[in-house]
Amino acid sequence: MLLAWLERDGIFAVAHVRGGGEHGEEWHLGGKIATKPNTWKDFIACAEYLVKQGYTSPARLAGTGTSAGGITIGRAITERPELFRAAVPRVGVMNALRTEHEPGGPANIPEFGTTTDEAGFRALREMDALEHVQLGGKYPAVLLTAGIHDSRVEAWQPGKMAAALQERSGSGHPILLRVGFDAGHGMGLTKNQRVEETADIYSFLLWQLGTSPGAAVP
Repeated sequence: MLLAWLERDGIFAVAHVRGGGEHGEEWHLGGKIATKPNTWKDFIACAEYLVKQGYTSPARLAGTGTSAGGITIGRAITERPELFRAAVPRVGVMNALRTEHEPGGPANIPEFGTTTDEAGFRALREMDALEHVQLGGKYPAVLLTAGIHDSRVEAWQPGKMAAALQERSGSGHPILLRVGFDAGHGMGLTKNQRVEETADIYSFLLWQLGTSPGAAVP
């Protein structure tokens, strides 16, 4: 399905931010709990690189991430809203302070921390995109996705973020929420469901970024 994007002269870049396992355990620990800000700072650095090297411009740049990747995308656009024209957090963690209270939330405590101690609370508040949406902020266009049957990142998280951005954003760019009423966290989706979701995401990005060369998604 990525080919459909490339055939329209789109650019696709993968940002291996700290917190993942791509470069071993030290890399993983570089983006965990108190060091979690490194994940969106690395993502921002990757976006700046694409602009500096002439691959794209902020007017043609979008970011997308899934699940815990919602932390990265949510905080990137709240910290550097002028750098992105659009964003697509897919079933993303947008309200990290409340995540541990979801059915699947306790499993995330070793990775994100817990509000039951001060250090964990401070770390979670810093990675909570909802907490950083400012009134009048010039935020990019955002399409958030959610699954009604999602027990890992419940639909209220993208819903709350969509509501906050719709209320507070001063950019005039659209803030949309796409809800899958027969979907969960993404696993088990049928081929048709995946195709429909991808079509909606690409349509949104082409609408916001334009169809000429230079549109990029890291």
